[in-house]
Amino acid sequence: SCFGSSTETAFIKTLERLLQKTLLNNLDAAVEEGLLDKKDGRYHFSHDRIQEAAYNMMEILDRCHFHFFYGMTLAPADGETDDSLLLVAANQLNLAGPEAVQDKSQNAVVANLNLRAGKKAMEMSDFVAAYFYFDNGISFLRKKHWEEHYALSLELF
Repeated sequence: SCFGSSTETAFIKTLERLLQKTLLNNLDAAVEEGLLDKKDGRYHFSHDRIQEAAYNMMEILDRCHFHFFYGMTLAPADGETDDSLLLVAANQLNLAGPEAVQDKSQNAVVANLNLRAGKKAMEMSDFVAAYFYFDNGISFLRKKHWEEHYALSLELF
């Protein structure tokens, strides 16, 4: 439910590989129970209320931590050329919010990821999304960001 109402099987397999956990078996069990449908290589909730209930069953702090964990797990390494998971990772981190950061060094990492996602959105001519990523990147910067991360701050602003 943290990834929305539907997702592709290929993405779930990538997530399984990165998390080193089996997820597809649980999703297939949910299909058998009628909670999920599987069609054309996608899993989707059989009703939007089911997705909403599954998401709301988690405590708010747990949701933030899950989003942050998934975002950091999916985040491509700096300089990596495959940006296929970049936007998904940035969205997960932004759903978690700056409060979810536990290690101060991660603030700049997440801000940089949002910068990369914003640039990617601009390449796709999605300027509203680009603004969203840049604005979220700014929100992850710490108080002395102009002194500690001048170049990153300059690009985000």
